[in-house]
Amino acid sequence: MKKTFFFFFILFGLMLGLNQNLFAQNEPVLYFCEKYGNNGEVGVSDRFTTGYLTVMVKCDYALNLEDVSIQFDKYNSRTGKFEYYKKFNYSIEPDMKYVYFAKNSESDMKFEEPGFYRVFLLDDDDKTVASALIEIISK
Repeated sequence: MKKTFFFFFILFGLMLGLNQNLFAQNEPVLYFCEKYGNNGEVGVSDRFTTGYLTVMVKCDYALNLEDVSIQFDKYNSRTGKFEYYKKFNYSIEPDMKYVYFAKNSESDMKFEEPGFYRVFLLDDDDKTVASALIEIISK
């Protein structure tokens, strides 16, 4: 009986494992780098010191967005919740699949305080398109 159960358990596991679909990126991915230069991304990570950063968004298909926002929510250890920190507005082209958001004349994209942040790419209705967590530490 134990051998039969073990055999069916292994067979079920193999069938389940073989039936798994592997998907690459099928949703927009948000991540961070120190800066975006002539050679592309520099210093990709999810842990940085305080200061300016660049938010990257990559997708397999056109984002189909024009007016977007990058929003920072900071983790409050006293309440155990993320709280609104600041927000930056940008305009992009609808056909973009790969876009970076950095310091410009209208936004400073600066993390002034150490802590954990939730960062969102929001559409013009403030709906989440992509998000990621980042840790900021002191210099």
